Amino acid sequence: MRSKLVTVRRAFSRVAAALAAALVVSLLLPAAPASAHGQLATSTPLKGTVVREPLTQLALYFTEKPASNAHFAISGPDGSRVDNGWSYGEPKRLDKPVTEYFMVNGVFEPRLYHTGFPAMVTVAHWPAKGRYTASYLSVASDGEAVRGEVTFDYQGRGTAAPAGWSAPTAGPDPALLAQAEGEGSTSSGATGSPIAPTGAATGDPAGAGQEQRGGGFPAWLVPALIVAVVSAIVLVAARRRPVTTGATTRSGRPAGTAGKGGRPARKPGVRSGGPARRGRR
Repeated sequence: MRSKLVTVRRAFSRVAAALAAALVVSLLLPAAPASAHGQLATSTPLKGTVVREPLTQLALYFTEKPASNAHFAISGPDGSRVDNGWSYGEPKRLDKPVTEYFMVNGVFEPRLYHTGFPAMVTVAHWPAKGRYTASYLSVASDGEAVRGEVTFDYQGRGTAAPAGWSAPTAGPDPALLAQAEGEGSTSSGATGSPIAPTGAATGDPAGAGQEQRGGGFPAWLVPALIVAVVSAIVLVAARRRPVTTGATTRSGRPAGTAGKGGRPARKPGVRSGGPARRGRR
């Protein structure tokens, strides 16, 4: 009886520890797979690749058109800028669709984007071989900041700067910075967070006709599943009893135990009731 109580206590202790660990993990995980809108989908050249020919433009493809006052810059190996303005390019179908999540009525709904909207950044010249960085800053249709960079290695020939060209020094527009930091006005319904406000979807960004909506799921589903799975595993493990390792006979009794009626098992060659009789001489 005492051993059973000890086993039950151990099982409850394991369950409590597992629930506490699952709770900690669920708190550390994001509440839902929220994703920033208008994110960078792909680029030409791709991040981390090697460029061997002097390109005249770099193409950065986003899931929606960048803001008209978006800021783009290209820095060379020595940190000096080599960009010379940017313009909108022709949208193209993405080789790999991009999924973004929107909060609608308390449920995250994924939307699949197949079209990339490019910002064509002009390269004035290629002064030297080495690492180049293309950085960008924009504001998505929901008011969320879209920022990042694409780095690549240039191993082509050097080219001269255009006549009369000087490296740009201007930074992002103050209004763009205010929006990106959440200090300025944003688009209607925007909250400055990666998700739309509860109860209403964000306005469809450019290229919304290319999106596909999938079934949503509640934000609390991931932590609940973690707790349920861990608890089930611990309970199953607690119910398993250890297997005895002692030797047993064919009848199921351990070797050397008493036979029927409680009498000890007889040794071969020995009769019951006394010592063995000697044979006649």
